[in-house]
Amino acid sequence: MHLCLITHEYPKSGFAHGGIGSFIKTFAPKLVAQGVIVTVVGLSYDYQEDYEEDQGVRIYRLGYKNIKRMEWYHGMKAMNKKIAEIHKENPINIIESAELELAFLTKLPGIKYVIRLHGGHHFFSESEHRKIDFWKGFQEKLSFKKADAFIAVSHYVKMHTENYLSYNRKPVVSINNLIDVDFFKPITRKINQFSIVFIGTVCEKKGVRQLIQSFPIVKEKFPDATLEIYGRDWLFPNGKSYIEMLQETEISKLGSSAIDIHFHGRVNYEYIPEIYAQAQVCVFPSHMETQGLVAPEAMAMEKLVIFTNQGPGPETITNLENGLLCNPFIPEDIANQIIWVFSNEEKVAVICKNARQSVLEKYSAALIVQKNIDFYTKLIQ
Repeated sequence: MHLCLITHEYPKSGFAHGGIGSFIKTFAPKLVAQGVIVTVVGLSYDYQEDYEEDQGVRIYRLGYKNIKRMEWYHGMKAMNKKIAEIHKENPINIIESAELELAFLTKLPGIKYVIRLHGGHHFFSESEHRKIDFWKGFQEKLSFKKADAFIAVSHYVKMHTENYLSYNRKPVVSINNLIDVDFFKPITRKINQFSIVFIGTVCEKKGVRQLIQSFPIVKEKFPDATLEIYGRDWLFPNGKSYIEMLQETEISKLGSSAIDIHFHGRVNYEYIPEIYAQAQVCVFPSHMETQGLVAPEAMAMEKLVIFTNQGPGPETITNLENGLLCNPFIPEDIANQIIWVFSNEEKVAVICKNARQSVLEKYSAALIVQKNIDFYTKLIQ
């Protein structure tokens, strides 16, 4: 079986990538280990042609013309050309992409086209209370019409997407993103007592503002608490930094507490387990997720995770059993969950053990990879 994954986010040293890139970097080599040929095709981070192999995964990052308002055309022209070349050399059975990426791909005979639902434009526009952008909405609808099948990364994203887009009576299955439980495993490190760790893009939908607003409430009970924020900054359409906005509108109000909030910037994937290991609690109060990777990653390391009670949060965590859930829109609730963690050491230890076990049972590579292979096989038979 030859699988071609369409993404522009496959991680490359020195460049930022998102959750889809992290997922594919974990997923693709596991498929190769099971005998699947995996090729990744995407546009280059810097418009320059680039090729590498990673654990048997062939990665093509394509150069294309950077012409204002025409980047999409030249990018898709390069993508179609490269896919046709690869298919001629070694026939592709399945092409898989995220929600918008099939829109302008030329469908080639003999290939099945699959969309993996990570949360597309319609999904997040509704959750973020913003209007559908005509161009992106058009691409997503066109992409869905071209797809032969769909894989949703959670039951929630499957059901919620269907409120806005049709699956056109094509096969749809829910398969969670996998977690590399050998990479994210318990490691012995000195825990920074009363440390609160967030990892993710620093933006509104990840709940960072409410997490910062919760911090002074925690500080009242635990004066030694620190808030460690790791992740790339998000920029407003006018180019202004989201972190700068937080510093001006939220952190400036906190007085002496502000010195214990630390922005560490983007962190390379290989260092993430070390960050989790030193945290006393990991907090991810997202306003919306499709599944989320950071919560089960930290759980796999036997860390206490406070996750959102919105969207698929309850699919990942059963409150007080393998983690805690919070209302991400209410800073007081986030603070109360953190305070509970700092106040209940013995109960937390039990929850942390349960956390890893729940990830092993639901997100382990062996389980998730086989589910995907079974679905692919059925699709091309």
